[in-house]
Amino acid sequence: MRVDLLTKEYPPEVYGGAGVHVAELSAVLRDHIEVQVRAFGADRDEQDTTSYRPPAELSGSNAALSTLGTDLLIAADCEGADLVHSHTWYANFAGHVASLLHGMPHVLSAHSLEPLRPWKAEQLGGGYRLSSFAERAAYEAAAGVIAVSAGMREDILRSYPTVDPARVHVVHNGIDIDQWSPNPETTALTSRGIDPEATTIVFVGRITRQKGLPYFLRAVRELPAEHQVVLCAGAPDTPEIAAEVDDLVAELNRDRGNVHLITEMLPRTELTQILTHATTFVCPSVYEPLGIVNLEAMACGTPVVASATGGIPEVVVDGETGYLVHFDQLTDGTGTPTDPERFIADMARALERMLSDPDRARQMGEASRRRAAEHFSWTSIGERTVEVYRAVLESHGA
Repeated sequence: MRVDLLTKEYPPEVYGGAGVHVAELSAVLRDHIEVQVRAFGADRDEQDTTSYRPPAELSGSNAALSTLGTDLLIAADCEGADLVHSHTWYANFAGHVASLLHGMPHVLSAHSLEPLRPWKAEQLGGGYRLSSFAERAAYEAAAGVIAVSAGMREDILRSYPTVDPARVHVVHNGIDIDQWSPNPETTALTSRGIDPEATTIVFVGRITRQKGLPYFLRAVRELPAEHQVVLCAGAPDTPEIAAEVDDLVAELNRDRGNVHLITEMLPRTELTQILTHATTFVCPSVYEPLGIVNLEAMACGTPVVASATGGIPEVVVDGETGYLVHFDQLTDGTGTPTDPERFIADMARALERMLSDPDRARQMGEASRRRAAEHFSWTSIGERTVEVYRAVLESHGA
């Protein structure tokens, strides 16, 4: 069986959870089947991996239009595959076109959904309408859809009601428990003026409405000043949210002086140091299909305080590996809390509960490491994904 994995992100060009997912998945799949990776970006020297850039004629065009042009180049090269498997809307259109052109089934993995990210219209303008079109066309025609959580499966069926539920399979994201593990080194902290011994909250994620960072920063206002905050946060969606975060960080530092903002993408060896020395990790997302960052923190032995949305409750066990902050959300697709002030206050209380009991936090961290290792290994996820491929091919008559 030959499967072509289609993706925008692939090492070394990785900026989010989907890129991590494809990199890890491709490695374990190659133990079972033939895999060709087709990715956006600069040339790569990895075997069975081909890179694609936008057509020169679309240089300077809207980013979404440029993406669709790249997808057409990828689709043309998929001839001979038994199945194509695309990741995120950026590559979904390539999988859809390849399926129509070459007659093989298309499986897609749902890492996020455009209808549940309406704030992207701020970033993409008319390109958001193009991304939404590409995603909808792919989902409605796909022979199989892989949801990274049961919560994501529900979101798919609600967002695209014409999709046959029998075609939607749940296969969780995974974690490499060896690469993500407790790291006692401290140079990544001390070189940035971060105190390795202080009670510390760590956030890792892009600066986007989805990640809920402004809610967390407002919750920090309510916490005792001795608690240190480390934000590994970059790639803002818009100048507006970048300015909002910068203003909140500046305000907190005027009062506390111990909020550290790291905007560059850190290598894993440095990020594991920061996660390992955290008292708790925080994930204030208002939309999160699974939340691979939570798994990364847990694998480093760090408990998590997270919003109870999407697939997060399938990862974080409330009271065992961390605390979940439950909240009601608007039904307009934005994920906005119906009562933002209560959400902020509840998050502050959950954080203080964790930070005020370091012994309990350490116990939760140990439980977090065990849960990541026992339930989210890439080996089992690779095997489950191949099962989905075989089921799709069988139903396709291949």
